[in-house]
Amino acid sequence: MSATATPETSQGPAPGTGARAVLPGVLRASLGWIDAHRSGFSLPGDVLEPHAEVNTTLKPLGELAQLCATVRLVTEPGAPEHRTAGELVDFAWREVASGDLLLELLRAEPYATYPYEIYAAFAGYGLRHEDFERLARPLTASRAWAHAEQHPNRQLGLVNSQRRVGVTPYTDAGTVLSRTWLGGLAEPWMFEGPAGYALTHTVYHLTDWGRMPERMPEKLDAYLRAWLPAWTDGCLECGQWDLTGELLAVAAALPGPPPLDLLDTAWPGLAGAQHPTGCLPENGPLAAEDSGPDPYPFVDCYHSTLVTAFASALSLAALRRRDEAVPGRERRTA
Repeated sequence: MSATATPETSQGPAPGTGARAVLPGVLRASLGWIDAHRSGFSLPGDVLEPHAEVNTTLKPLGELAQLCATVRLVTEPGAPEHRTAGELVDFAWREVASGDLLLELLRAEPYATYPYEIYAAFAGYGLRHEDFERLARPLTASRAWAHAEQHPNRQLGLVNSQRRVGVTPYTDAGTVLSRTWLGGLAEPWMFEGPAGYALTHTVYHLTDWGRMPERMPEKLDAYLRAWLPAWTDGCLECGQWDLTGELLAVAAALPGPPPLDLLDTAWPGLAGAQHPTGCLPENGPLAAEDSGPDPYPFVDCYHSTLVTAFASALSLAALRRRDEAVPGRERRTA
């Protein structure tokens, strides 16, 4: 759909095809795989030791908490996926000892921002830790925090984390946004992998992981509606399954009616990459359907499978909002 098209003018795909036909199954299967492999997100006993590797311990758990919290909040109460996503967030909260472990991390590394960002994922869901916030308050008001040397999209993440915790952000989001690849309306033909991930996370932080699409500036909305189809098609063609899912999450996080043509074209393609067990790799060749219960190593597929669950839940929610917004249109259960 173009930036100026309306839901009323789109004819949509033939019955039984397109996004509506595949999204419920994609969400169910991906979230089911994550639930069945939750032990892969468990923290090791030495996670607080200096030698512990953050990227293979706390990072996956933080991603589990963030993306499943969003799935829980955008799925309908009573749906199995709503319940499963909530159970996974509760599991992640237990893994960090209801916030105690994050407090220990903050005490050990007061200069680090990742404990705060992980905590904010829980805080945005309603899980709080009073002592963590008491210690974090002066740290996030420090000169070191205000001058942390990070890429602009990461700075937007810190701004959004502070919003979630309920404190005044350390800098202006609009100023930071203007220095991002997306905020600068970069030439679309300069799109490649790192730019794609920077772009998607800029949108996530700007819209609070798709929950507040109204934060998206109009010019960025128009730019994304114009170029997401080409970028997504290129990622599908190259087998970049993880980035395809991230771009589809961005499409579902746009304000107003979702880009139906993009969803209907791309979602069947990504669904076709999903293994019968529910997982899919971050990129590259796909395993055979009969390749067993674990066709890929956990580290090679957990993130793309989480992203697929996140993007499919956002897409279904966007389609529900569209149905409810069109006068006289009967609500569909996708």
